[in-house]
Amino acid sequence: MKIVVAGGFSVGKTTFVKSISEIAPVTTEAPMTMASVGVDDRALTPGKTTTTVAMDFGRIALAEDLLLYLFGTPGQDRFWFMWDDLVRGAIGAVVLLDTRRIEDCFPAIDWFESRGVPFVVAINRFDGKLPHDTNEVREALGIPEHVPIIETDAREKEEVKMALVSLVGHCLAVA
Repeated sequence: MKIVVAGGFSVGKTTFVKSISEIAPVTTEAPMTMASVGVDDRALTPGKTTTTVAMDFGRIALAEDLLLYLFGTPGQDRFWFMWDDLVRGAIGAVVLLDTRRIEDCFPAIDWFESRGVPFVVAINRFDGKLPHDTNEVREALGIPEHVPIIETDAREKEEVKMALVSLVGHCLAVA
């Protein structure tokens, strides 16, 4: 099953894929360029020197007969033209959210909603903190009750696994 991992710039998509993949993940990290100046908010990630320019790819077996192929999207707006190809054939998506920059996930949520792609919102805990609970996030995003909103830490394999299990369950429920 193909799963997409999406969200805003520097929200943890590459980390999410890397932390769970059972194969050496394929990443397309490239040095940040002047094209991101004034576009990407690097205030919360001043040490970030690279960005995904095409996709991340990983694979995980949730069960012997349940392989998930993970495709992480680039977070910069200038790479949105690739989303149609990256999402084609996916059963659903995990939209990673940084509560310090909630507005950064609106484009991904809008994209999946407009195309009828099932998704879950995964609030990524940075520094182990979660300044807003799931109900506050649901209200801020205007997310319907049937869409799961979960907490995760993209650095922790078991938490990423639970996010993927939540997504697969949601996809089966709405199929």
